[in-house]
Amino acid sequence: MNKTFPIASLLALATLPTFADDVTVGELRWAGPFPVPSPVMIDTTDVNAGAFAKSSLLDLHANLEAVENGVSRTDGIIPSDANAMSISLAGFTLTNSSFAKGTVKIEGTADYRLYVDGQQIKDGKLTLTPGTHNAVVKCIAEASASDTLVIKVDAPKCQIGQTGSNAKRLYDLNDVLHAKSYSANNISPDGRFLLTCTYQMNSAGKDTYRYFLRNLATGAQQQVSYYQWMPRTNKMLTTHKNDGTPGYTLLAIDPVTFAETELTTSLPDNRYTLSPSEDFVIYTTTADAPAEDKDVYEVITPDDRQPGWRTRSNLHKFDLKSGISTPLTFGHHNVWLNDISQDGRYALISKSVYDATKMRPVDFNTLFRLDLTTMQLDTLIVSDGFVSSASFSPDGKTVAVTGSPECLGGIGKNVAEGQTPSMYEYELYLLDLASLPKGGVSAVNGYAGVTPLTKDFNPSIGSHEWSVSDGNLYFAAEDKDCVNFFRYVAKTGKIEKIAIPEDVVGRFSLSNKGVIAYSAQSADNGDRLYTLNTKTLKSTLVEDLCGEDLANVDLGECHPYSWVNPEGDTICCMYYLPPQFDATKKYPMIVNYYGGCSPTSRNFGGRYSKQAYTALGYVVLVVNPRGATGFGQKWAAMHVNTAGKHIADDIIGAVKAFTAENSWVNAKKIGCIGASYGGFMTQYLQTQTDIFAAAVSHAGISDHTSYWGEGYWGYSYSQTSMANSYPWTRKDLYVDQSPLFNADKIHTPILFVHGTGDTNVPVGESIQMYTALKLLGRPTAMVLVEGENHWIIEMQKRIKWQNTIWAWFAKYLQDDDTWWEHMYSTKTL
Repeated sequence: MNKTFPIASLLALATLPTFADDVTVGELRWAGPFPVPSPVMIDTTDVNAGAFAKSSLLDLHANLEAVENGVSRTDGIIPSDANAMSISLAGFTLTNSSFAKGTVKIEGTADYRLYVDGQQIKDGKLTLTPGTHNAVVKCIAEASASDTLVIKVDAPKCQIGQTGSNAKRLYDLNDVLHAKSYSANNISPDGRFLLTCTYQMNSAGKDTYRYFLRNLATGAQQQVSYYQWMPRTNKMLTTHKNDGTPGYTLLAIDPVTFAETELTTSLPDNRYTLSPSEDFVIYTTTADAPAEDKDVYEVITPDDRQPGWRTRSNLHKFDLKSGISTPLTFGHHNVWLNDISQDGRYALISKSVYDATKMRPVDFNTLFRLDLTTMQLDTLIVSDGFVSSASFSPDGKTVAVTGSPECLGGIGKNVAEGQTPSMYEYELYLLDLASLPKGGVSAVNGYAGVTPLTKDFNPSIGSHEWSVSDGNLYFAAEDKDCVNFFRYVAKTGKIEKIAIPEDVVGRFSLSNKGVIAYSAQSADNGDRLYTLNTKTLKSTLVEDLCGEDLANVDLGECHPYSWVNPEGDTICCMYYLPPQFDATKKYPMIVNYYGGCSPTSRNFGGRYSKQAYTALGYVVLVVNPRGATGFGQKWAAMHVNTAGKHIADDIIGAVKAFTAENSWVNAKKIGCIGASYGGFMTQYLQTQTDIFAAAVSHAGISDHTSYWGEGYWGYSYSQTSMANSYPWTRKDLYVDQSPLFNADKIHTPILFVHGTGDTNVPVGESIQMYTALKLLGRPTAMVLVEGENHWIIEMQKRIKWQNTIWAWFAKYLQDDDTWWEHMYSTKTL
C-alpha cells in the first residue's frame, strides 16, 4: 500500500503557522548516495535515435521509502559518490487537516524528479486531501560533486515536517481503507496453537487475506494456507481440488512437523462440516428451479426479484472411510445444518418455508433433530418465524436456540403493554430435549421444555458456542454501545459477564481444554488478539494487529456522555475530540447515530470512522437513541412503529444538552450524517429542527411507502420497523413520517449520496427527495456512485465518495468551499 510519512511532532505542528508565500524546507532527510554508473555504450543512440542522457537515470525505479530511515541534514548539499554518478533521495512531509493546494519549486539542480505520496509531480502543483503527505525529491549527482538542493513550498494550510519512523502523524483515509483486521481465528483442540486469518485491502483496492499458524507457548508464527482444525485431533485441515478426477482431497496436517495425512481423496465439495466424531462430513448441494426468459419474465413472489432466491439447498453425508455419499434431505424447500452432536449421531437441521400471505413474518423455520444412524427425524420447533439458530450442548441433552422475543410463543418476551418487540433483538433459549412435547413445540403443542435464558437480560445475543471443557455456553452480545463477552453457566443457570480489556468483542473460538481465543477492539485502538483462560477468566494479549501501524498516529481522546430525556430514559452517547484538543477554541461538530437497529458501537475505524473526522478538526458526538438493540427489549421496541419520532427527540435533545454543557462546541456549526435508516433519520431530523448547519444522507429512505415496495428487503425490514402496519393501514407512519411529504419544512443544506445499483434502498429514495428540495429552492446536492450497491465498495469510488462527504461538511461547517469546488465546480448551465 502507499505509505504517507509523518511529521516530526504534531505538537510542533499545532504551533506552526500556515504559510501563503514560498517557504524554504530547512531540514531534509537524505537517503543515499546510491552509485549508478553510466551504462556500457553498445550504440550511440537508442531505438528512437536519441542519445544517452544522465537524467534518464532518474526515471529508473527507486525505493522512495528509503528516506524514512535516512539522515537528517540542513545544509542542502546533494550527497555524491566519490567514484561514480549517484542517485540520492531527499524527503520531507506536508501535513494539512483540510483540503489544500500549493506548489513546490526546486532550485539548485535541474536534474530531479518530485514525488508526493509515491506519484510523480511534473509541474510542481499540489492538490492535497487532508492527511500527512510524503514528498521525495530524487536527485542525480556526478562523482564527488557538491551540488545544492533548495526546495521552496507555497501551500497554504500545510505545515512542513520531517519524515521518519518515530514521527507523529494524523489519522487519515489511507488508515481507514487499508486497516488490518481479523476475519477469523481458530484455536486448536488442545489450546496450544492458533490459526488466524487477517484481512487488508491493498493499494490496488484488492481484498487480501493471509493465514497464520501461531504457537501460543513460544509466540512463533508462520504463514500457512489453511485455517481450520479437526474437532478433536490436533491437526489442521485443508483441501486440494483433484487434478483430472472429480472432487477434492482432504488432508490433515500436523502443526509441528507439517506431515500430511490423507483423510479422503474423493470429498464431493470443499464446503463441508466435519463431524466431532471425525468420521464423516455433511455438505450442502444446491439446485436451481427452471429459469425464466431473461428479457421477459414472471416474478412469482416479492423475494423472487433477488438473485438466487430460486436456488434450493439440501444436505448430504459423506463417509470418510467408505467414500460413499448419502442424501440426508430431499425436497424443494431450503434446508441447512445447524450443528452435529459431539458423538456424531445427531444433526440439528432447519427447513425454511416462505409464505408472503402471512404478512408478518413471511419466513418460517422448523427445527429438526435427525438421527444419522436410523434416519429418524424428530421435530423440535414447528414453523416458527422468529427462530434463528440452534446448537447442541456437549452432552447432547439440551439445545441452545437464538431468536427474537416473539419466538417460541413469546415465552421470552419482556416488553410493555402495547409494544411489539424488535425482530433484531436476539434472545437465548434452552430446549430440554427429554421434556419437549411430541411433535415439537408450537402454539398447538405448547412450549414445555423451553427455558428463556435472557428474558430479563438486556444485551442482545450474538455469536455463541458451547464449551466441551466445562459445559458452559459462551457468547458475545451487544451491550449498549459495546459488544461484551458472557457465559451461561449450565450448573447454576446463571449468566456471568466476563471482564475483558476491550470495548467490542469480535470473533472467538473455543479449544477443548478451557482456552478461548478472541479478537476485540476499542474506541482508540484497532483489532487485538487475546486468549482467555475459562477457569481464571484472565485474558492474555497475543497480538496487537494494528499497533505498529497506529503507533505514531496522534488520536484524540474519547469519552462517554449521557443525557436523560424528559421521559427519564438515559441516552447513551460517546464523544471524540480532535488531536491536540484545546478547550479554549470553538470546534465544529459531527453527529452520528445508528443506521438500522444495532447501536453505533465503540469500534475503531470503519466506513464512518470517528477518528478520521476528528483528524479534520471536528468533535464527533455519537448518539444511541431509543430503538437500538442491546439496551433491553423495551428499549429496542421503541424502534417499532415510531418511524423516527422518539428517536429524533433523543438525538436533538442530546445534541442540545451536549452543546450547552461544552463551550468548545460551535453551536452554529453542527452537522449530522447517517446511512440507510440513519439516512432516513438525517432527512427526518431536518423536518424537526434547525440546529444542524449541514447534513449528509447516504442511501437514506425518503418515502416509507416506496421503500416498502421497491427495496429487496423493504417490506421484510418493515416487519420490524413497521410491525403489522402497512401503507394502506397506517398513513400516519408511512406518509406523515416520511421526509418527502415534509420536504417544505427542510432548510438545512443536505447532501444525498447513493449507489446507483442499490438493491436495499433504491436510488430513487434520494432522487425524489433531492428533486423536492430543488423545486423548493433549498440548498442541496446529490452525488451518485455508478454501479455501487448499498455500500460503496470499489476503492477509487469509495475514496471519492468519502472526500465528497468531507468536502460538503468543510463547505458548511468550516466555511471553506475549496474542496467542494475542486470536486464539483460550479456549472453555468
